[in-house]
Amino acid sequence: TNISCAESGMSPLETWCNESQERYVLSISPENLDVFSSICERERAPFSIIGHATAERHLVLNDAENNTKPIDLPLNVLLGKPPKMHRKVASSTSSGDMFQTLDIDISDAIDRVLQLPTVAEKTFLITIGDRTVTGMVSRDQMVGPWQVPVSDVAVTTTSFDSYTGEAMALGERTPIALLNHAASARMAVAEALTNICAAHIGDIKRIKLSANWMAAAGHPGEDAGLYEAVKAIGEELCPALGLTIPVGKDSMSMKTTWRVDDTDKSVTAPLSLIISAFGAATDVRKTMTPQLLLDQGNSRLLLIDGGAGKNRTGASCLSQVYYKTGSEAPDVDSPTWLLNFYYSIQKANERGLLLAYHDRSDGGLITTLLEMAFAGHCGLQLDISDLKGDPVSALFNEEIGAVIQVAEKDLPTLNQIFQEYDLLDTIKDIGEPAQSDVITIKNDTVEIFNRSRTELRMLWASTTYAMQSLRDNPETAKQEHKAKADNEDPGLHAILTFDTKEDISVPYILKGVKPTIAILREQGVNSHVEMAAAFHRAGFAPVDVHMSDLHHNRYNLKDAEALVACGGFSYGDVLGAGEGWAKSILYTDALKEQFTRFFARKDTISLGVCNGCQMMSNLKSIIPGAEDWPRFVANDSERFEARFSMVEVQRSASLFMADMVGSRMPIAVSHGEGRAEFAKNTHLESVRSNDLVTLKFVDNYGRETERYPSNPNGSPFGITGLTSIDGRATIMMPHPERVFRTVTNSWRDPEWEEDSPWMRMFRNARKVLG
Repeated sequence: TNISCAESGMSPLETWCNESQERYVLSISPENLDVFSSICERERAPFSIIGHATAERHLVLNDAENNTKPIDLPLNVLLGKPPKMHRKVASSTSSGDMFQTLDIDISDAIDRVLQLPTVAEKTFLITIGDRTVTGMVSRDQMVGPWQVPVSDVAVTTTSFDSYTGEAMALGERTPIALLNHAASARMAVAEALTNICAAHIGDIKRIKLSANWMAAAGHPGEDAGLYEAVKAIGEELCPALGLTIPVGKDSMSMKTTWRVDDTDKSVTAPLSLIISAFGAATDVRKTMTPQLLLDQGNSRLLLIDGGAGKNRTGASCLSQVYYKTGSEAPDVDSPTWLLNFYYSIQKANERGLLLAYHDRSDGGLITTLLEMAFAGHCGLQLDISDLKGDPVSALFNEEIGAVIQVAEKDLPTLNQIFQEYDLLDTIKDIGEPAQSDVITIKNDTVEIFNRSRTELRMLWASTTYAMQSLRDNPETAKQEHKAKADNEDPGLHAILTFDTKEDISVPYILKGVKPTIAILREQGVNSHVEMAAAFHRAGFAPVDVHMSDLHHNRYNLKDAEALVACGGFSYGDVLGAGEGWAKSILYTDALKEQFTRFFARKDTISLGVCNGCQMMSNLKSIIPGAEDWPRFVANDSERFEARFSMVEVQRSASLFMADMVGSRMPIAVSHGEGRAEFAKNTHLESVRSNDLVTLKFVDNYGRETERYPSNPNGSPFGITGLTSIDGRATIMMPHPERVFRTVTNSWRDPEWEEDSPWMRMFRNARKVLG
């Protein structure tokens, strides 16, 4: 038992059986052990040699401390073929209850459904997770200039120089299992497919599924229901669609029981199937979003109705908010229709016919349309006269389908595609987007709904606001909620003082000499690869330099002309943001001297980003002209912040920001401790008066700001980047290396080509070194 364990009091059984998530077991050939050991030593990754494989099929666990063998048994006991499990189960069906939609007021229903956690905005969950790390995230949850979390699909690029990629989407319709186990499974697959359909994939065989099953084994009816659901997709639906499910997992203990005062209590979860769909995207630039566009001429909104007008509302969000289950749930009635839907959307996307796309699922058609309007910051003029059934069931049923925005000029071509795939009968024209703040719905020429989009947007945001107020700083939560009510907000934009198409590094690259840049990292740093890619594109020769390389004299900064300290969480930031990393330099004489000499040289430049910014701010005593730099402390929101924020380049001596002064554009932000804190007010006054501030957060109107979330950390005067007096050392909290390609910007100006505006700062660095 040589297993590394901080808890010395654990028994061999506890050490052997505990489920430590950080542990991995590898099999290494003895002749490769020295190489493996050197890699782990360089990366500061501890490991233990816990044994060896033998030809004898026998498992022995030795406890050297107690001189015992806690485990000593033949492998066939563990890995032998077990007898088949036989289960005697009884099927059961639920008839649900009566749920009438005729007497429901549409306005009241919308108010209730928009605030249901299943439907409501989930910004509070999204902005606390890093969505830009790797520099290859092309489509995250946040859509458009107003960063509304409504994306159907996640998309990453294959590399830093290609447009191929990977698409990922989910499908889940657990409530339907209360009425129909098989339908719940089929609808989960359908939802995953209508979600991933927003990406440009092509042949459906390029998509693979992962199935996560959860059930209360042994609970009456659940075992039979599980069998029914597995059979429905494993033997029927997926083979009909040409899809396979090569991987998955299961959790069969979704029931808990306890006893209170001699009374038995229990909670049982319904059968749940979570489908994760993965597909190889052929062109990430063709990923569609729900954002309605108003600058493409006259357009129409079309509903593609996979329910064929059945409007089944059982187990829907609508029934839930009225405390009912309903009796008949949506289902995939025709696998052929679903397959044709997929291929028609793929073909229309390939030909550039779709301006916006959003699938119909939780909350029904009305939620789909409102989310598209929220992302487009516009109104809607809808007419549901052609939809079957009463208005409430037509608007709130959760049958499979989608809404697309199509330019009027492209309707004939699109209709030809739908006719080719036999879908014309399920296409309904339901209206158009409007340059207004009003959502109107007509039925047979009678206006049945008229409300402000902003009012509905705030209702949709009320749940996330409530959660943020409880979890985070309530004042910053209030500021973000209030900002969403601004109907005049112009959204993210770019105003540039340079041409993104101009590559100023070309003359220097043509010289054939590449300056060496040390891509510096420490344990926990995670942004070094994208940083190397950005500098490589600008004509540098990046060298991967781990701090352990410097500690053990495997590399010396005298061999580098540039240095960049990358982002991440060095030492888990347990000693403060970047402070442990900095102290490992300042308290090691040889390293302190090496860094001091590098910063003192007049022929070098250095950059610190995010954790590297925090680290370099703590080295200010050895960086000439950086004496007044701040340190970086916890965000005002008391949360890690992952945002796409507007910044403006300030007038400064920074060599990285040359020719960019006055430019305003968004940039990726991912940090928990980014608020600039100056040791003295005089230091703050000094960096401002001496033009040492390189970047400031601005709001969507272009105004310097300390208000959240435009300023995600609360730094004074919006300060988020600084330089040394001579401009050779620059630090910044945002991540330019994650957005140097246009396709990795959550929102991008359609005029940008391959390079985003942030590529300029890397090329400026190349120009400086000649």
